[in-house]
Amino acid sequence: MAAFTDKEELTWAMFCHLAALAMFVGIPFGNIIGPLVVWLVKKDQYAFVNDQGKEALNFQISVTIYGIIAAVLCLVLIGFLLLPILLLFQLIYTIIGGIKANQGEYFRYPFTIRFLN
Repeated sequence: MAAFTDKEELTWAMFCHLAALAMFVGIPFGNIIGPLVVWLVKKDQYAFVNDQGKEALNFQISVTIYGIIAAVLCLVLIGFLLLPILLLFQLIYTIIGGIKANQGEYFRYPFTIRFLN
């Protein structure tokens, strides 16, 4: 665990991850827009938020790409199995990322394409 004393920094890092849940309340592309807004607003103020914001964005963009592929695979029926698994994977790991960031840990998502370094 990192030795962070600024609770505000930990809170904003957590919001970088949890803002992606906007998609689950019906905001189109909310999984990308939410973390992007938090990251853009706070990235220059906190190094930890900058790191976790990029990680959250990379994961959400990757999951969106995987979702498009799974949707196309619905034409051959396998996508109907992959889409719910992908949504559950996204939900669980987004929550884990938020919890870890709030604890001050540098969290890395699995199966993530690194668009932002």
